Amino acid sequence: MKHALVIVLVLSFVSQLHGQRRRRPPRPEPTPYQRAAIEAAETASQRFAEKFEVTPEALEIHNAGMLWDGHNDLPWAMRTRADSSFKNVDISKPTEFHTDIDRLRKGGLKAQFWSVYVPASTMTQGNAHITTLEQIDLVHKMCETYPDVFELALTADDVDRIVATGKIASLIGVEGGHSIENSLARLRELYDRGARYMTLTHSRNLDWADSCTDEPRVGGLNDFGEEVVREMNKLGMLVDISHVSPECMKKTLAVTKAPVIFSHSSARALCDVTRNVPDDVLKLTAENGGVVMVNFASGFTVPRSMSRFNIRVHGDFRVLVDHIEHIIKVAGIDNVGIGSDFDGIGTLPKGMDDVSYYPYITQELLNRGYDRPQIHKILGDNMMRVLRQTEIVAKQLQEEAK
Repeated sequence: MKHALVIVLVLSFVSQLHGQRRRRPPRPEPTPYQRAAIEAAETASQRFAEKFEVTPEALEIHNAGMLWDGHNDLPWAMRTRADSSFKNVDISKPTEFHTDIDRLRKGGLKAQFWSVYVPASTMTQGNAHITTLEQIDLVHKMCETYPDVFELALTADDVDRIVATGKIASLIGVEGGHSIENSLARLRELYDRGARYMTLTHSRNLDWADSCTDEPRVGGLNDFGEEVVREMNKLGMLVDISHVSPECMKKTLAVTKAPVIFSHSSARALCDVTRNVPDDVLKLTAENGGVVMVNFASGFTVPRSMSRFNIRVHGDFRVLVDHIEHIIKVAGIDNVGIGSDFDGIGTLPKGMDDVSYYPYITQELLNRGYDRPQIHKILGDNMMRVLRQTEIVAKQLQEEAK
């Protein structure tokens, strides 16, 4: 009898313990700030449910400007989903990608940095450089396949000339310093093949630079990393500090002689993820004359206070303009641009489904009181200025080296 009683008590205790383990903790109550964010999200969603129209005025301003996108991953999408063949996926026809020619035209794109991304895993596989060259070849192939639409641009003057013909100026951006395999000679080869920016890291640390999504290892940027930045300045290759750690951002800004870019990053004050740019770095970027090109991914733009409570986690396109405005507030109107990351991201804000929707940004900027010259700066004039200044710095450094 005693044994039976003990067994019953033990089973009862285990059952209670099991129930405690399975019982989820109560969802935290939102703070007043978080409630305000939730209400703002709900209001934005209600607004978005109403028809949003791009007015003739906004469309005219948009099409008259130099819309320049800092980052599009179409080349990697073509490699992984079309075997790098424009016969397998003809982008002159509707595609399942974010990007095709008709939608690019509808969106009013004038200049594009096509990312020649290769995964950080190629570092350990020993094929980072050769795979990057293959991706560069793919951009060249795209320009050759659709010569009436795309033309490779190597300089700011090229961009102006190509846009004047009605084509899309196509520039090449290397996404990750692993592509040079610790070799300045390979960096120069990428430049010679047409690359005009390089993101210092991607998702993993390098021997010479720290990524924002890895444990710090070299204090941001070591001596060889500084040498890489100086060589990029001398070549006239834009230094891109998206994906790098905040310490790497600061050290790069201290070393570079030319303006930097963040080809696809947003404001950390609005969305606290390591991929975004802290306010202190925004201020340094303003001093440097660089440009932060806002990323469109919901995960990098929707405030954490909203997504934590599962309220409209996609957000809508207005959240992108919130990031643009924050960068303007902290750094200035001359230091912001657009870097969508189309075809490299999954979740996008409502109303920014693909490359045809860029005019929504122009309309919202107009709605918020920005004038034509200011909107044109955001769309691409700032990026053009940075490229021209980088070319000037390169010529000066080359002359000094003689």
